Amino acid sequence: MEYTQGKSGARRARLPASLIGIATAVAVVVIVTGVLEARVAFTDAVEPKNPLSVATVRFEVQDSYSRPVSYLGLITAGRKATLGFEIPGQIATLELREGDPVSRGQELAGLDTSGLQARRKATAAELEQARTELELAQIKSSRQKELSATGAVSREAFDDTRLRARALSSQVEAVEARLASIDIELEKSRLLAPYDGVIADRYVYQGAVVSPGTPVMRLVELTNQEARIGVPATMAAQLEIGKQYALTLRDQSLQAQLLTIRPDVDPITRTTSVVFAIPPGVNALDGEPVTLDYREPVQMRGGWLPVAALLEGQRGTWNVLRLERDGELYRTTRESVEVLDIQGDRVYVFGTLPDGALIVAQGIHRITPGTLVTLSEGN
Repeated sequence: MEYTQGKSGARRARLPASLIGIATAVAVVVIVTGVLEARVAFTDAVEPKNPLSVATVRFEVQDSYSRPVSYLGLITAGRKATLGFEIPGQIATLELREGDPVSRGQELAGLDTSGLQARRKATAAELEQARTELELAQIKSSRQKELSATGAVSREAFDDTRLRARALSSQVEAVEARLASIDIELEKSRLLAPYDGVIADRYVYQGAVVSPGTPVMRLVELTNQEARIGVPATMAAQLEIGKQYALTLRDQSLQAQLLTIRPDVDPITRTTSVVFAIPPGVNALDGEPVTLDYREPVQMRGGWLPVAALLEGQRGTWNVLRLERDGELYRTTRESVEVLDIQGDRVYVFGTLPDGALIVAQGIHRITPGTLVTLSEGN
């Protein structure tokens, strides 16, 4: 019993010391907090916070703008043809391959002409015989004409000789015509290039027997190339024949003259074809894609702003910050705009912005409406 009382008395003796420690800790916290607040207040008083400096752009309202558009077309050769023989026969020579360049008048292929040569030789001999007989008949007719005048030769014999000479003359002409026909066939047995170009394709090989008109090869002209591009009819009405326009071929820009505009519309693409002349020296391939680069006018009221000036809003709208004068500073005001077109790093917008309004050009995510700001240098 005495031990318990002694223990309780010890606890009562230690209690005041604990309270003193807690009080001391609280006092230290209060003092430190006060010192820190005083330091912050002193710092704010000595070094006041400066307004944010912003870059700006002036919004200018316009009634229309132009947008770049591109229309796809194809390079076409000035002339290209599928070549073949006009007469039947067996191909004897055909040494050219796809990609080989040829010159006008160069022989591309040839038929076996052994049969034609034999026919020509026989016809030539027949012609020589007919000419000899004609010469003999003419000499005989001339002699009988003189004798007929003296009565030494009957009139009937003279007429027979004279008419035979005429018949032989007609026979000579017929044989000459047959010989000329054989010469034409010999000429047609050689397939010649009608113009300078390149062999694009070959359909038969040496030894093949072909009929008249059978495709042998396809020849493509490399000069006088054209670009055929389909454009809407409304745009075709804006183009001028003879004027230069910008085309893009293999990421390279070139100027080409407009030659013609077709008067009809394709029933599938609903476009009309415009034809441009490819300048000499351009290394283009037949069938290669090419685009027409054009700036199309758009009648729509609005103005241009940098993309960085936009902040996404609600329901598909966008926000910008307009600056209003507030003493020596500017105060930001939120405005809603609608994006009508995007071209690179700028946008064409329409909204409640007045003409000449000063707009924050970038960094608007760091600024809230109503914030006082200053203009950066150069604005």
